[in-house]
Amino acid sequence: MLIRVNKKQLLVGSIILISLLIPSSGFSNSTKVLFSPNGDCQQAIVDEIDKATKSVDIAMYYLTSREIGQALVKAKENGVIVRVFLDQSQETSQYSKSRYLMKRGIEVRYYVGSGIMHNKFAIIDGKTLITGSFNWTANAEKENQENLLIMTDEDLIKQYSDRFEYLWKNGRKGELSEGGSEE
Repeated sequence: MLIRVNKKQLLVGSIILISLLIPSSGFSNSTKVLFSPNGDCQQAIVDEIDKATKSVDIAMYYLTSREIGQALVKAKENGVIVRVFLDQSQETSQYSKSRYLMKRGIEVRYYVGSGIMHNKFAIIDGKTLITGSFNWTANAEKENQENLLIMTDEDLIKQYSDRFEYLWKNGRKGELSEGGSEE
């Protein structure tokens, strides 16, 4: 059986097919996967922070990377709201960037529950999620076998945003004291 289709029917059919393939959210979901050592994970994080226009929310077990710390300060200086939530061990760790960030006006809070705060994620402008095993440290970039995911999935971002707000609400505000890295 031969079916004849005119140009108008073909166009309408194509539009319907395309609309079914495009998410209704207005943007498509994407995932970028990186591995270390030497997989440019740190640079990918800095690049995402540099794109921020509204907010950067971070829940991180270890944050000792000078380059990431500097990117966060630059974002703050550009009017971006930066909030950093760390494991309580980072309050007194010699290499932690928590003190450096607080001295530059970034609010830092610490986990005060039992066990450790082992999350490793960031949400940029409510549109980009960075997560994976990658701690934001030089060792993670240069020596460790780590992974980093950069995603734009709205549902995942909502779940991580809700978790960040829960942690933030229940954390203890950081105060400047002796110890910690200056740069």
